[in-house]
Amino acid sequence: MEEMMELCDLIAQNPGEFSEKLAWICGRCPQAEMLLSGSPKVSRSQLNAVLAVARFLSKSQGNVGDDHDHRRARSLVLSFYRSIRSSFNHSFWPQSFSQDSIASFYNNYMTYISKAATSSADFATDIAGFTGEVVSSAVNNNVSGDENRAFLQALAHNFPPIIPSDANELVSTLIDHLGIPASTTDTGPWKSNMDFISGNAAALTDAGALAYLRAFDEESVESLEKKVVVIKLIGCILDKVSIDTKILEQVRVIAMEHFQSMIVFLKTRKRDWSQQGQLLKAKINAKLSVYQTTAILQMKILASFDLDGKSTKRLLHGSLALLVESAEACLVSVWRKLRACEELFSSLLSGISQAAVARNGQLLRILLIRFKPLVLATCAQADGSGSRHGTLFESLLKTCCGIIEFGWSKDRSPVDTFIMGLASSIREHDDYGEESQDGRVKQAAPPMQLNIIRLLAYLTVSLNKSEMVDMILPLFIESLEEGDASNPCLLRLQLLDAVSRMGALGFEKSYREAVVLMTRSYLSKLCSAGSDETTPIPEATTERIETLPAGFLLIASGLTGSTVRSDYRHRLLSLCSDVGLAAESKSGRSGAEVLGPLLPGVAEMCSDFDPSVEVDPSLLKLFRNLWFYIALFGLAPPVQRAQCTTKTDSVGSMGTNGLQAVNGPYMFSAQWSSAVQGISHGTPPLVVSSIKWLEDELELNALQNPGSQRGTDNKKVAVSQRIALSAALGGRVEVSAMSTISGVKATYLLAVAFLEIIRFSSNGGVLNGGSGSTASRSAFSCVFEYLKSPNLMPAVSQCLTAIVHQAFETSMAWLEDRLSETGFEADRREFALSVHACFLIRNLSQRDEHVRNTSVNLLTQLRDRFPQVLWNSDSLDFLLFSAHNDPPSAIVSDPAWVATVRALYQKIVREWIIISLSYAPCTTQGLLQEKLCKANTWKGPQPSTDVVSLLSEIRIGTGKNDCWTGTKTANIPAVMAAAAAASGGNLKLTEAFNLEVLSTGVVSATVKCNHAGEIAGMKRLYESLGGLDPKAISNGSDLGLDLPASEIGMSSQTTQSFIDILITKFVRLLQKFVNASENGGEVDKSSFRESCSQATALLLSNLGSDSKANVASFSQLLRLLCWCPAYILTPDAMETGVFIWTWLVSAAPQLGSMVLSELVDAWLWTVDTKRGLFASEARRSGPAAKLRPHLEPGEPEASPDENPVEHIMAHRLWLGFFIDRFEVVRHDSVEQLLLICRLVQGSTKLHHNFSQHPAATGTFFILMLLGLNFCACRSQGILQNFRTGLQLLEDRVYRASLGWFSHEPQWNNMNNSNFAQSEAQCVSVFIQHLQVDRGDVAQIDSKGKITDNMKDQYHPIWGQMENYDVGREKRKQLLSMLCQHEVDRLEVWAQPVNTKDSGSRPKISSEKWVEYARTAFSVDPQIAFCLAARFPTNAILKSEVTQLVQTHILEIRNIPEALPYFVIPKSIEENSALLQQLPHWAACSITQALEFLTPAFKGHPRVMAYVLRVLESYPPERVTFFMPQLVQSLRYDEEDTESTLTASFSGKAVWSHKQFTYLNLQKLVEGYLLRAAQRSDIFAHILIWHLQGETCVSESGEEAASAKNIAFQELLPAVRQRIIDGFNATARGIFEREFDFFDKVTSISGVLFPLPKEERRAGIRRELEKIQVEGDDLYLPTAPSKLVRGIQVDSGIPLQSAAKVPIMITFNVVDREGDLNDIKPQACIFKVGDDCRQDVLALQVISLLKDIYEAIGVNLYLYPYGVLPTGPERGIIEVVPNSRSRSQMGETNDGGLYEIFQQDFGPVGTPSFETARENFIVSSAGYAVASLLLQPKDRHNGNLLFDNVGRLVHIDFGFILETSPGNNMRFESAHFKLSHEMTQLLDPSGVMKSETWHQFVSLCVKGYLAARRHMDGIINTVLLMLDSGLPCFSRGDPIGNLRKRFHPEMNEREAANFMIKICTDAYNKWTTAGYDLIQYLQQGIEK
Repeated sequence: MEEMMELCDLIAQNPGEFSEKLAWICGRCPQAEMLLSGSPKVSRSQLNAVLAVARFLSKSQGNVGDDHDHRRARSLVLSFYRSIRSSFNHSFWPQSFSQDSIASFYNNYMTYISKAATSSADFATDIAGFTGEVVSSAVNNNVSGDENRAFLQALAHNFPPIIPSDANELVSTLIDHLGIPASTTDTGPWKSNMDFISGNAAALTDAGALAYLRAFDEESVESLEKKVVVIKLIGCILDKVSIDTKILEQVRVIAMEHFQSMIVFLKTRKRDWSQQGQLLKAKINAKLSVYQTTAILQMKILASFDLDGKSTKRLLHGSLALLVESAEACLVSVWRKLRACEELFSSLLSGISQAAVARNGQLLRILLIRFKPLVLATCAQADGSGSRHGTLFESLLKTCCGIIEFGWSKDRSPVDTFIMGLASSIREHDDYGEESQDGRVKQAAPPMQLNIIRLLAYLTVSLNKSEMVDMILPLFIESLEEGDASNPCLLRLQLLDAVSRMGALGFEKSYREAVVLMTRSYLSKLCSAGSDETTPIPEATTERIETLPAGFLLIASGLTGSTVRSDYRHRLLSLCSDVGLAAESKSGRSGAEVLGPLLPGVAEMCSDFDPSVEVDPSLLKLFRNLWFYIALFGLAPPVQRAQCTTKTDSVGSMGTNGLQAVNGPYMFSAQWSSAVQGISHGTPPLVVSSIKWLEDELELNALQNPGSQRGTDNKKVAVSQRIALSAALGGRVEVSAMSTISGVKATYLLAVAFLEIIRFSSNGGVLNGGSGSTASRSAFSCVFEYLKSPNLMPAVSQCLTAIVHQAFETSMAWLEDRLSETGFEADRREFALSVHACFLIRNLSQRDEHVRNTSVNLLTQLRDRFPQVLWNSDSLDFLLFSAHNDPPSAIVSDPAWVATVRALYQKIVREWIIISLSYAPCTTQGLLQEKLCKANTWKGPQPSTDVVSLLSEIRIGTGKNDCWTGTKTANIPAVMAAAAAASGGNLKLTEAFNLEVLSTGVVSATVKCNHAGEIAGMKRLYESLGGLDPKAISNGSDLGLDLPASEIGMSSQTTQSFIDILITKFVRLLQKFVNASENGGEVDKSSFRESCSQATALLLSNLGSDSKANVASFSQLLRLLCWCPAYILTPDAMETGVFIWTWLVSAAPQLGSMVLSELVDAWLWTVDTKRGLFASEARRSGPAAKLRPHLEPGEPEASPDENPVEHIMAHRLWLGFFIDRFEVVRHDSVEQLLLICRLVQGSTKLHHNFSQHPAATGTFFILMLLGLNFCACRSQGILQNFRTGLQLLEDRVYRASLGWFSHEPQWNNMNNSNFAQSEAQCVSVFIQHLQVDRGDVAQIDSKGKITDNMKDQYHPIWGQMENYDVGREKRKQLLSMLCQHEVDRLEVWAQPVNTKDSGSRPKISSEKWVEYARTAFSVDPQIAFCLAARFPTNAILKSEVTQLVQTHILEIRNIPEALPYFVIPKSIEENSALLQQLPHWAACSITQALEFLTPAFKGHPRVMAYVLRVLESYPPERVTFFMPQLVQSLRYDEEDTESTLTASFSGKAVWSHKQFTYLNLQKLVEGYLLRAAQRSDIFAHILIWHLQGETCVSESGEEAASAKNIAFQELLPAVRQRIIDGFNATARGIFEREFDFFDKVTSISGVLFPLPKEERRAGIRRELEKIQVEGDDLYLPTAPSKLVRGIQVDSGIPLQSAAKVPIMITFNVVDREGDLNDIKPQACIFKVGDDCRQDVLALQVISLLKDIYEAIGVNLYLYPYGVLPTGPERGIIEVVPNSRSRSQMGETNDGGLYEIFQQDFGPVGTPSFETARENFIVSSAGYAVASLLLQPKDRHNGNLLFDNVGRLVHIDFGFILETSPGNNMRFESAHFKLSHEMTQLLDPSGVMKSETWHQFVSLCVKGYLAARRHMDGIINTVLLMLDSGLPCFSRGDPIGNLRKRFHPEMNEREAANFMIKICTDAYNKWTTAGYDLIQYLQQGIEK
């Protein structure tokens, strides 16, 4: 319901925009046809819709017009109103509707249509036409139910318009229907009330009264309530229209009869009633309500007559008489205490008041004469105790006030007579309180006199006229003087209160008379109390303690004029001084009792006194005396929190008071304590020029007290005062050090201590007064004045210094106590902090060295304890400008002093800026830029050169910062990057940078000023042209705003606001940038930055506007400025965002919460939309996504359109800004901290929401660091209330951080060492914070309460936990260990050639590894698996994870990484039950699946079924890469069984019986291959070629003789044939054309073999001319993506070979997925007689390495050219394009590579040469890693190719792994070839010191590290070929040695050092040169 009402309000505000919504609501309303049916019934939703439409009409302004939707809404409301009589039946309402709901509906409905009628004349007319009918139906309804009554009551409160004719009928109906009796006598239309009363005098007789009583007894409560409603309805009708005179007279007569009965009713005694109890009370209340309603109706009747006519005069007189008589009857009624009677009396008085103003006050004289007895009677009846005035009296006060105010302006004479008559009644009995002759005291003053005094005082204050005060006040004073002041009574107390009220009005004469009287009275009471030995009477005590002090306070509160307040302040302080002196001189009396009551008044007078201004000496003396007595009498509130343990035995009462005032408890009124605090705010410093003068003065006052003379007592008091002083100073000064201080001087110092400490303890030390500089508001401006006093004794100086420090500690305590406050209290805290800092900064320029040093000390403490002051704008202003440009002037020029102050300021400024930069460099730079902008606008002096020079020396950047030591927030790379963005400098954030704070600040400040100037200039131009009124200018182009004509064309009455125009422009412009980004376009950085900067300048230039339209527009613009960078989410956009956000929060700190709120919303939007850091989709996970499904599990997905790293970097910058803001607000803004909390909570709610991209590592841990930093705030006071929640949030951060390690570690190369280093630094900073022991960990129970043990407790978040603290600590330790490992990894990647180890890590015990595994598994099993992957050779860890997997097997079926822990040879041997879970397991990678095809797993059915399911889940084209392995797996293929097939395909769709029968005849692998061949023709073709290639005869006789191999060889042609048989016609045609074509090409080699060498080329041409390309679907077998379009017949070249003649032929090909018209050449070698399968295996590994390198982005080059065996010892090999071998290069050039490169690419140093060198380096490094793993030999220069851009390519892998030429003599001992000529290119230095060598080694290390990450996948690829019979497996342990070369036991640094050693070992190794020499000598291959 509430939502629908809000929607209606919105529609009413914007009807054009939400017409559809209005139509929808109207459609839900009951239609007229249904309402007019016999017995309609409505639903709750229909009723809500009716109310909503009615509310909409009430909210619409003016006539609703002819709009269709509005007309429909009106029609629906009118139809429901017309048919509302149907609702009087209970069946109309929904069954669940209660009577209260029905009444509420009627009230709301009538309220809405009444308001709508008021705002719309047309609607009022329509409603008026139905009102008479509707109301009559309700009144005449025969069924008198609750619904009918509720409707009538609603009408009585909100009566709609009605037609006059209907009104007459309705009034008659109301009179007749309910039987209200009318007079049967024809009274005539103008018979007066007096005539009516006199004509019915018989009714007032006893018999008449009895008749009324009998009639009353017969009436029921219900009938009386009906009368109330009817009378109210008649009154409502009279308010709406004028009715017929006769009917009106009838109504008047009825009202008169009610008045007649009222008087009788009220005067009836209680015993005359026949009924008693609650029933009688209910009827009495109902009857009184009838009379009250009648009284109101009577006033309306009189208003309806022509009151200006003469005939109505007697009528008004009669009505007035009736009203007064009725009111008097109320006073004497036994029911006068009932609330209904009080309301009746109030209504009657209201009628009397209306009669007074009727006829322009003609009845005023008569009324006042008749009214006076009523007033006196009321005063006599009211409560005279003064505790509570009755309601009757309160009503009388208001009525009297209204009549007197009216009469005062109309006719003073009767008013004065009336007032004097009342005043004279006070003195009618002047013997009150006196003793009679018989010795008895007469009765006290009657209540009437007390209340008349109250009444007159109230009238005087309300009227606020000096004449009235002068008339009444003398009477009161005379009465007071005539009475006995020493023996007061209540009347005297009341008179004193009235006098004080009149004095508070501030009229000079009355004020002085009142103050003099009250002062004299107070002193006289003090004297009489001191001399009277008897017990004082209560009234005397009340006068002294309550009445007079309250009067003093009242006058202080009422006075407003500065002059009179100053006079009263002086008088009141003088009184206090006199009272204190008098109290001290009276022995045996407590001075606190007489001085304390005056303190609230003094506090009020000090509330607006500025103590920092120059004070008159006499006033200062009075202040000193006051505080002296406050200290002496112990009236000050305690100033120490901890009680002092000083013994006070034998100390006098005076000393006891002082010590108790220091330590408490406070023994007096809390009001006095508060008053002392208030006085302290307005007291000037009690500073004198000579302490001796002060001592003489005060001791002179003390001499009047006999107890203060020299003697034992005086010494005791002095000692006690010193003890109290020492306690007040917190023990900073020992009592023994005060021995030279006299007692009175100690009292003075104690008073100073009280004053200054209380200043700070009460409100933080902020003085009164709003004028002057910020620094002048600091109470330190007072406390430091004492240190400036000359000629101070050492002890006094020490005490005054201690007072300064104690006051400072008090202020710190006050600030700390309010750290958790928000709103106004937080503003108070920050303002106090600001004014203190500003003053201390200004105070640094004082001449006195002691003052300066104290200021520095306190300022440093303030800055350290409240760091937020670092970014306080006012403080920075004082620091940079005020103090430098305006040092205090000296009488005598003192260059030494000036130099000292300058040097001190230099030191403070530098420290201040550096510290603030180290915590929040963004905000600090923003503030500095603002100050520079501010300085640019000054016409006065600029910042001093000292400050400029200091700023110019400060530099920050990503390198080492010499400005600060230790780990600071600015050391976080993201924060520093954000700082660079905030600086406005155009820095390249991806590289290391250093920026000068001043230079960049000046540039940015200039830019900001320029933008602000542009806005101001356009605004002035706009105003000068008269706006955009069409009469003023023709179009908007004159302003350069480029606005459409629709925005410029406006009526002559209105001109559009310039601000609105600009805001519209910028909103649209920013939206264009967002739209361009969403559509995939690029956003121009400079344009975006300029637009945002201009919009920000516009926003800041109009912050002072309070127009609602402007506020809405600015809110929209502010939101766009915050959201646009988030929408675009690129580093460039985020740089702009950080710049403008810093600008906003620096220039307008009040916008901080709004900006942060919008930014947090935008951040959480990126969380919900999964962008940047939260892009958790697999395709955005970086390398892992690109390696699917070969090396990583999961379906292959298309790469994202945008670069995910760009978005992550944008988030990184954004986080830097958030951390900067967190450091600024963490100490002073709970609101903004809670916004940060919302960000952390929203980001960490699910740990798998984060991106898995390795480039997000640093950004992720920065976010976690922000979370931990925020949680650490629980140790601060500002978030103490959230301590428990923060502990839970911290644990969530731990879990989210651990979630990062739920994915195996990946590498990512940004080709930027700075980025890699910053990633490591981010994690390192996180570890440093993680390892900080905050020592505040509390254990909490399930209810969130702190407990000592969590055993057997159920936590609402984390479930059952033995001990929260222990579990949390385990997670923390695991996280710390993993993060440290990650840092080590990242540092190796950042500095791969740094051979220094990062330091020895503590050894982890076996028990700890087990704990790590269990903790990781409890958080997320994937973390445990990744933990094992990080430490692959840790047997303990692997064993524990294995056990955990087997224990929780059902919980981890979605994790492929768990397979190696239970699918192991042992479980195969035992046929473990765990294998039953494989049908439900998630798919793994292809290389993982291939491992399960090896003999070690013995073809277990469940394992084989799982492998087939995995392979089936991937497209055949993806599996084609592993075709050699799949063919080899046929060796181990077992017969299929039905159960295995069922297990294999249980997760797939239902298979047909025919399919299942066919599959059941196959073996498992064979079946998969056949099915895949049917799904993909290319898969089938490649499979056939590999099957044909496997039929070659093995070199190993043993292998050939094995039965397994024989079976395998026999299977191959059968499988081939089954594939062919499974082809359909189309597939068979493609197969035949493809194979026939390349068989023909291959057969050319056999044709050429008999021919002489010189004829072979011509023979190739002849044969090629015979071959035709049939169809457009032929493709190269080595590259199925390349379609063959023809053969270059002239390209055929015969190659040298010992066997048959290999040939090279060039084809014309096109890309299958590209432009089919783009024909390119592709050469292929067709070999016959050579086994190519080993080359295929080597190139498979190289291809995997290439994929790995490309995935992680490392710049390594490999060229895995295509090789395909097409038959026994036959194959096709792709030719590396545009390349030649090193041997061929040597045939044309005698030099080495260095010379050849210069010849081909230009001289050394040219771009072309360096590019070629770069290409050589990246390719050499790539093949170095591949060579290390594959160990290829026979690396002579004929097997090394170089392409036309300088890249190296290795070919011919006939010797790999364990084989080598020369019968495996392994002459080539280097792991890869790095000959001398190669090192000349790689290392120009020749000693492995050059940059290019380091680049080569770095690439080798990165390539090796990247390969290690996928060791298992590479090994599995090779492993399945183990039984293939390839030569590389013929000796040794090739698989084991391959695994060893990966060195899984090494960590990353050790592996990097190993690779460095390999490179060093290969560097120009002699065996490499020797082998080249042998090849040259034997084969003629150029070396």
